[in-house]
Amino acid sequence: MRYSIMKKALIGKPLKTSELGEQKLSKLKALAILSSDALSSVAYGPEQILIVLSAIGLIAFWYSLPIGIGVLVLLTALILSYRQIIHAYPHGGGAYIVSRSNLGENAGLIAGGSLLVDYILTVAVSVSAGTDALTSAFPELHGHNVIIASLLVVFITVLNLRGVTESASVLAYPVYLFVLALLILSAAGVWQIISGHVPADLHSPIGTAVPGISLFLLLRAFSSGCSALTGVEAVSNAVPNFKEPAAKNAANTLVMMGVLLAMLFSGIMFLAYWLGITPKAEETVVSQIASQVFGRNIMYYFVQGTTALILVLAANTGFSAFPLLAVNLATDKYIPRMFLMRGDRLGYSNGIVTLGIMSILLIIAFGGETEQLIPLYAVGVFIPFTLSQSGMIVRWLREKPPGWTHKLMINLIGALISLTVVIIFFSTKFSQVWPVLIFLPIIIWMFHRVKKHYEATGEQLRMKAGEEALRFKGNVVIVPVAGITKVVEQSLHYAELIGDTVIAVHVAFDRESEKRMEERWEKWKPNIRLVTLHSQYRSLMRPLARFIDLAVEKASEKEHTLTVLIPQFITKKRWQDILHNQSGLRLRVYLLYQKNVIVTTVPYRFKK
Repeated sequence: MRYSIMKKALIGKPLKTSELGEQKLSKLKALAILSSDALSSVAYGPEQILIVLSAIGLIAFWYSLPIGIGVLVLLTALILSYRQIIHAYPHGGGAYIVSRSNLGENAGLIAGGSLLVDYILTVAVSVSAGTDALTSAFPELHGHNVIIASLLVVFITVLNLRGVTESASVLAYPVYLFVLALLILSAAGVWQIISGHVPADLHSPIGTAVPGISLFLLLRAFSSGCSALTGVEAVSNAVPNFKEPAAKNAANTLVMMGVLLAMLFSGIMFLAYWLGITPKAEETVVSQIASQVFGRNIMYYFVQGTTALILVLAANTGFSAFPLLAVNLATDKYIPRMFLMRGDRLGYSNGIVTLGIMSILLIIAFGGETEQLIPLYAVGVFIPFTLSQSGMIVRWLREKPPGWTHKLMINLIGALISLTVVIIFFSTKFSQVWPVLIFLPIIIWMFHRVKKHYEATGEQLRMKAGEEALRFKGNVVIVPVAGITKVVEQSLHYAELIGDTVIAVHVAFDRESEKRMEERWEKWKPNIRLVTLHSQYRSLMRPLARFIDLAVEKASEKEHTLTVLIPQFITKKRWQDILHNQSGLRLRVYLLYQKNVIVTTVPYRFKK
């Protein structure tokens, strides 16, 4: 009762299945809940480019502009490509469904496995980055990053358990406030530059010769900047969450997200270059830009506050997409079926809770410093990007619908650029992304093992024509007894109702108690056979197990059923269970995995 009251207080009263339609998202709410990851990456994508270029020095920072343009070209290709995926696969599933349908099972599992892990990284990286933004403004909190980040994940998990529309309603405000804050910051910064309030010597001129610059370094910076594109695929995974017409609304939302992302990324990239911002461990690039443009006034804290909020709430993209991807994988029997179950608020609560727990463990494991995970996080996105675009190419070549050549070119460009980014990642950041070569094969192997189990289960449970179930001629019931009690009496009475033969079994630890039990039994239940087993090593399970194994053999010879009926008393209060040895529970767990044994429990409930 207390648990249900607490649960209702946290996540709200249960919703009827018929109310599922009311949980669908409008474009504005979907933009808030699904674009937070992509938009928030503006806060660290440009910074990642500058961190790589800083190895040469401030003189190399002008390269951030052409690199930024390259990122925007890739963004355009991805938006156009995923827009086609949404219309081609209106039931959602994104890269997993596209890859599996067109490239085969293993390609789909690579895409699905990459995205599952990536959504966990999304939550951990986003929340940790948000915590960093918070501690940049309030340095005295810096020592509590792990605790703050973990509590924030718990908050977002509970928010998502309350339902899609409720979480979207809460998220809409910080997302749009963040967009407003960065647009104001960009406009104010550009205005100061135009009006001459910013010295012209803070940055190196475009085209300045940079000693020591190399193609390897530039490619490394470009791949780092591509981390700003994580989350672009989330809309295609979540098409079923949109109001009708779902595909059209999802496609429009994707375009809106792309336009906003391009504007914010361009503004921060340009201001960082023009203001000569240098990455610092103790302060983010956005914080430095806001500090120079506004000073440490209310507008600075507005920018920092909304940035911290969206970085934290960017994790919600993972919470929106992970459960839906898990549903697709569970439908195809690659992960446990529990991910198909809807919770009280009609969300896929098992997926939400699993994601929350895994993210907290990752934050704790890395001490809240997940910046080193960003390359792994990004490559985990670009592998599915590449596979999904390649899958669409195969689809257009196979089906050749009207206008297919135009569609083919869009996906071909997207596939080539995405593949190039993956190659760049492995070429320039192998020391940071090599774990993907280990965990992806392990995840795919696990997927196949789960699928094999479900197929074997289905084969064994399926009714076949002409096949008859094995029929038994009698039922032998064995009742383990600890003594002469009301619990035992009730269990024996039930055993006589269901069994043709009833045998009571008692394990004694010494000869005196064995003899005493036999004498008392003879007076109490002479009509029921008692077998006493002596255990000189005081083991209860071992002699019982041997006796039951022998009984199974004899029952099989006579084509009899063997049932072990376990007396079990139930305490009135849950905490009282620890005051008893629970030997019945241990015996039941053991017997459940034994062949040709039916296990039955007869409960006896205490009233006080």
